[in-house]
Formats: sequence, structure tokens, C-alpha cells
Amino acid sequence: MEKRKSDRKKRDESIPEPEPSAAKVDEKDQVNQVVQRVEELNCFFDLRTKRGQILFFTVTILSATLTQCLPKDALSNIFPLKEPRTNNQYDQTVQCKPEVKIVEKVVPEKDESRPKYWIYGRNPGGDHLLHVKNVLQRFGVDQVSNDTEDWDLLWAHDYPFRKVNLYRLKPHQLVNHFPGSGYVTNKVDLSTTEMKYIPKAFKLPSEEDKFRKYAQENPNKRFVQKNNQHRHIQIKKVEEIDFDSNDTFIQEFIDDPLLVAGYKFDIGVYTVITSIDPLRVYIYKGDILFRYCPVEYYPFDPQNLDKYIVGDDYLPTWEVPALKPFYTKQGFGMKESFDAYIRNTGRDPSTIWEQVEDAIRLAILKKESLIAGVLPRYASKRNFFEMMRFDLVVDNNLRVFLMEANMSPNLSSAHFKPNRLLYEQVIYNFLRMVGVGSDLRRESFRKRSTDTEAMVSSLKNIVVDANRCAEAPCLESCAPEECALCVSCLNGGDLRELHAAYREHLNRGDMKRIFPVPKADQRIFEPHSEDLSTKNRWMSRWFDAKCEMDRSYCF
Repeated sequence: MEKRKSDRKKRDESIPEPEPSAAKVDEKDQVNQVVQRVEELNCFFDLRTKRGQILFFTVTILSATLTQCLPKDALSNIFPLKEPRTNNQYDQTVQCKPEVKIVEKVVPEKDESRPKYWIYGRNPGGDHLLHVKNVLQRFGVDQVSNDTEDWDLLWAHDYPFRKVNLYRLKPHQLVNHFPGSGYVTNKVDLSTTEMKYIPKAFKLPSEEDKFRKYAQENPNKRFVQKNNQHRHIQIKKVEEIDFDSNDTFIQEFIDDPLLVAGYKFDIGVYTVITSIDPLRVYIYKGDILFRYCPVEYYPFDPQNLDKYIVGDDYLPTWEVPALKPFYTKQGFGMKESFDAYIRNTGRDPSTIWEQVEDAIRLAILKKESLIAGVLPRYASKRNFFEMMRFDLVVDNNLRVFLMEANMSPNLSSAHFKPNRLLYEQVIYNFLRMVGVGSDLRRESFRKRSTDTEAMVSSLKNIVVDANRCAEAPCLESCAPEECALCVSCLNGGDLRELHAAYREHLNRGDMKRIFPVPKADQRIFEPHSEDLSTKNRWMSRWFDAKCEMDRSYCF
């Protein structure tokens, strides 16, 4: 065996070793070159070398910058770590620059400019206007002194037009009286107006003869002498009357009044005029001011004024025994307490309220043309509105009589604290209706942007009579009166009037429109409708047309 192995080894050694070919040499050189390049590349990224350190920092900065340039949430889409995005989400691109967070310095807000009002009258700082000031402050209207022309509302407790120049008011400025409103509130002029709801009256001294004749024809009637101050009223015999007294009048006394638990009373209805020619009149229906005489009417004594004259110390509703169960215990207002009492006597109080509304609107209609005659002296009739209180009495047959209208009725609860709610609700509701109160933030009453005004009311809110206006004759002419409300027949003044009427209806709250007469009440007022002016017929037709489109206009 060992010999055989030795012979094989000698044979192998005797075979010559082949020479390496050129191809194998080239392949070996290429492998060596690749190995050398890899070793050089590893050295290039070696952080132990300066070159490797520079490259590392460069790559890091470039990576951070590119990451900022990627669309928002791109990395989370590539490497999903959260729930898939919903269809409502969308990508937002950002500018190719690092995000910078800015910390803003908090600066205290400046006081916002707000609408302004000033007061005209004796003692403008007195508490008699406390509730007016309260409501205006809650509306965001600030009081200013009367030495500025930058104001939005003038609240005049006294008639302002004789002493304050209001002829050239700016379009946005408002005054709480109409020029010429004294034609309604002057007690002599109103009481001597021929009207079915006003007791017979005679102006002195000019109508002395008429009065004497009437007194002779009605020997059982009693009379009282009155003046504009509504003071010193007392029943007098004919021989006791001072016929030489100017600015006084003699009026028939209602000697069979309706009594509540034995007490005579009067009714105070807060009334607002928002427009003259065309006329728009509203009353506050949230409650009625009831004032009771402090002494029971019977046995009657003409010398005891507390039996039949309502004075400053009247008996309030909450002190009338028969009304306490409704007012104090159940929480009703003065009107609802009175109505409940009347229903308990077997009578219908709605008979009274229909006459009350009719008396007020007739009285204002009688005087409207006189007020309209004054308004052309002023830049615009739209600068004015009026809130007054009509006082009425009721006889035992439930007939209503209009006694007077107060231009600046008492709005102070200093004497009767519970009246605060009534006064502030009256003020709140009518100021909101005329545009003094607003749900929109504003710096003044000036006209707002076109978009804002259109948001409140636009053309579609005021157009009516679609079918009539799309046919002849309205399609061809504006001459027929029934076509006057078609949009092609409306001028700029008409459009402003209709926008105002629409917004009043929108914001009326507890105010009820009594003129133009709502459709539901026209059966009461129908005999007088033919006496309306052209403008009043136009306004009435618009409300009737709106009633056909929206039932809320019918009431």
C-alpha cells in the first residue's frame, strides 16, 4: 500500500503545472478592483474620517429640508401608522420652507364704537327715563351729551321741533316724535274732534253758544271742564264754568261707568306710529295699563274726585281685591286679569278691545293729513316714529270712549315698582320694531353693506301679486290702481316703504298692527275703508296680498 501511494505522488509531481490563461488574469484583476472600490466607499462614509463627517452632516440637513417640502401627511401615507383617511379629508400643500411658529403678543381690545343717543327735555338725567336708558343700554346704544352731531337716536321727552333744528337730519338718524304729532296729543284738539268714540266736547271760549244749547237740550247730562295740563278736573254746573278760560274745553261726563269690584278705571294703550302717508299704526298687546280710582264709585259724590278721577295715586291692579287671584296668585298681567273678571260676570271682553283698536286708528286717521302737511318741511319723513298712550274709559254697556292721547306717557315705576316690567317690555318691543334694537352688531344706525341689508330683507320678501302682475293690463301699464304693487311699477321710495313694512312685521314681537287693518279685523273697519288716501289704500292692499301668501299677516 505504501509503495502504491509513493508511486502516485511521484506521478503527480512529474506532471507539469499549467500556465494561467490571460482571461483568468483579467477576471482576477476585475475582482480586485471591485474589492478596492468597496473598501474606498466604506472609507468615504467612515465617520472617523473628516470626509465622512462632512458627508453625514450634509445628508442630514438635506433630508430634513426635503421632509418639510413633502405634502402634509405624505409620510403617514407611505408608512401608515394611523387609520386610513376618510373621503372628507384632503391634502394641503405647504410652502417649501421650514414651519415657523409665531407667538403673538396679546393686545387688549379697543372699545367698539356703538350707536349713540341723546335726550332732550327737562332734567334729561332724571330717573323718569330710567327704563328707557336701561333698554337702550341693553340694545348696545350709548348715551352721549347733546353737544354732538354724531348721534343715531334723539329721545325727546318734550316736543323738540320748536327748539331743536331737525330739518336736515341724516338718513340714519331717528327721533321718537313726528313733527305735528300735537294734532293727536293736544287734549283740546283731540277732544273736540267729531268722532263716535269721543264724548261730546266744546272748545272755550269760541264754542260757548254751542255748549249752552247742547246743555239745555240735555238737562240730565253732567260736564267737566278740562285743559291741556289735565289738572283740576271736576264736575261743574253750567253756572260754575269759566267760559273766558282759553285753552280749555267742556266735555260730557260718562256717568254710568263700568266698574270692577265697585271701582271706576281707565285703560292706557301704548300705541306706535311708524309711518305717515302711508300710515302704519301698532299697539302693544303684551299688556294694558289699568288704573283704578282709589275710592269706590258709589255712593257717588261729585265733590270727591277720588271716586271718578284717576290721579297719580291711583289704585293699581294688584290692590283690587277682585283681581288679586288672577294677578298675584296666578301671575297674569293687568289685561288678562281684567278679562277674567269680566268673563266671570258673564260678559265678553273682546267687545271692549275691538272698540279700543277702532277708536285709536280712527283718531289717528282723522289727524294724519295734518301731520302729513308738516312733514315736507323736513328732509325725510323716515327719520321719525311716535310712541304715545291713548287713555280710554268704558261705560256699563261696554261702550268705549276715547279721552286723551299722551305724547310722552309716564314710563317711570318710581311710584309703582311692579310697573317696571310693563314699561320695559313696551320700550323693548317697539324699539326693536322700529329698528333701534337689532340682532346684528353695528357701530351706528347707518345703512349696512348690501349683502347684510339683503340678508334682512330682499326683493323676494316684498313682491306680491305674481299672477296679476304677469298678465294684462298690469303687464303693459301701471295706470290701473291694482297694478301699483307690481315690481315694474315700484319706484325707489315705494321699495323703501315696503322693506320697512316687512321688517316691522318681522320684528313686531308683542306689537299688533291695527292699521292697515289686518284681514281678520276688516269686518269692524269696513265702513270707513272708502275714505282712505291713495297711499293708504296701496299699503293696505300690500298687507292683504301678503296675507294671501303668509297667514301671519292676517292678524
